Amino acid sequence: MGLAQVDLDRFQTLIEINALINSDFSDLRAVLQRIVESATRLTQGEASSLLLVNPENNKLYFEIALGSKAPEMQQFSLEMGEGVAGWVAQHNRSLIVNDTDEDPRHKRDIGRQIGYPASSILAVPMRVKERCIGVIEILNKKDNKVFDDDDLQWLEIFSNQAAIAIQNAKDFQRVRKEVDLLQDRVKTDEGYHSLIWESPVMGEQLSLVERIAPTDSTVLILGESGVGKELIAEQVHLNSQRVGQPFVRVNCAALPATLLESELFGHVKGAFTDAIQDRRGRFELADRGTIFLDEIGDLPLALQAKMLRVIQEKTFERLGASESISADVRIIAATNKDIETLVEQGEFRSDLYYRLNVLPLTIPPLRRRPEDITALAEFFLKRFSRETNKHIVGFSDEAMESLLSYQWPGNVRELENAVERAVVIARHERILPEDLLIHQGAAGEQTRYQGKTLKGSINLFKKQFIREALNRHSGNHTETAKELGIQRSYLSKLVKDLSIHRKGDSSI
Repeated sequence: MGLAQVDLDRFQTLIEINALINSDFSDLRAVLQRIVESATRLTQGEASSLLLVNPENNKLYFEIALGSKAPEMQQFSLEMGEGVAGWVAQHNRSLIVNDTDEDPRHKRDIGRQIGYPASSILAVPMRVKERCIGVIEILNKKDNKVFDDDDLQWLEIFSNQAAIAIQNAKDFQRVRKEVDLLQDRVKTDEGYHSLIWESPVMGEQLSLVERIAPTDSTVLILGESGVGKELIAEQVHLNSQRVGQPFVRVNCAALPATLLESELFGHVKGAFTDAIQDRRGRFELADRGTIFLDEIGDLPLALQAKMLRVIQEKTFERLGASESISADVRIIAATNKDIETLVEQGEFRSDLYYRLNVLPLTIPPLRRRPEDITALAEFFLKRFSRETNKHIVGFSDEAMESLLSYQWPGNVRELENAVERAVVIARHERILPEDLLIHQGAAGEQTRYQGKTLKGSINLFKKQFIREALNRHSGNHTETAKELGIQRSYLSKLVKDLSIHRKGDSSI
């Protein structure tokens, strides 16, 4: 292309586009969105798609689509060589098809299913070191025009820039993941965990943590098993004036009573058969720092009096000794039991309970923190994807809906296990509902709509109902509309408004 022949408007547009797509690599999906929008602008197309090649299965996935039928397009994937985009990817060559009815490479069934026929198509490969990593596909030039060689040449120039931008964004993501992994390792080496939250209810509790942490008062953390009580205890310590001192953990339910006393307070040589030397207990090890007593509700009555004295007088004796030891320790206790009921039943000392319950914190169950489900699931997905070295980019809409509607009796711990299991068995780039292996059951169905507004519950029902009908008809909107007794145009509107995708497609 000679300089005299250069379309100055397009050249200026290309310069602007180049600056735009290289402006920020922190969000790969945003980069892909800018690429598709720019390609459509450059070629004056009516609709467009960006497909990326998955090197693990050699399939192409519609990552981004623009146009009136964009949501429907993203439910499809192509085999290498399938359709115009598949042909371009397989041959690593650009292609113009201005009469789709006469070209056998055009995959017409996609257009029929989504109700958007393509009369002309322009598709070019995106290459990194001559290897095709994806395809930009433009459908139907505006004003009923057809694509020409100029459109192809300009889009090829742009596609080379786009491929570099995608590679840079992926490299940025990889480096950021490595940094996140290093940060996680540092936290693990120091004995602390990442605290992930988005919900207002957790925000309220953490705001309370910030206010009570600087004091030395005893904290009692209440909540179901698996909600993250230990992580909240860590936050109390990390925000306190004792942050540079030890944080010692004890699970009161993990040891029998005979060993728990020695574990907490230590023993002297000869105190019992296996006491072959003196040993310091956890309270001594936590001196000037914080001790976290998990499952305090399981503390035997015989030890509760000794615990009360530690709180009141900050002194205790090692098992088998008479000499008192002083320890400046802040106590944080936690339990998943109804400790007030234990007090009423005489299984827990009331005076100890009142001493522990100076600053109570109640951590809500995960089912009451839907925003945290999303944030935690994404966090666990990134971690286990790194650990298993699998390329999984996210959850399908259906999988995320399953996570949000499940009641999580095991709370965060159960969610973590579910995501780890899904990453291990997943065969696609996105986690599908069947990968999660969580079963709603009758109780799950009954509680599916709990916590939602009437409008939200109705929309959830509509989404599930319409998706199941679409699946029965392989995504055919005409047949689905007939079954549902509604106009096809209204069905298409519902599909768009509710972001409904068909089940079982990894491109969702």
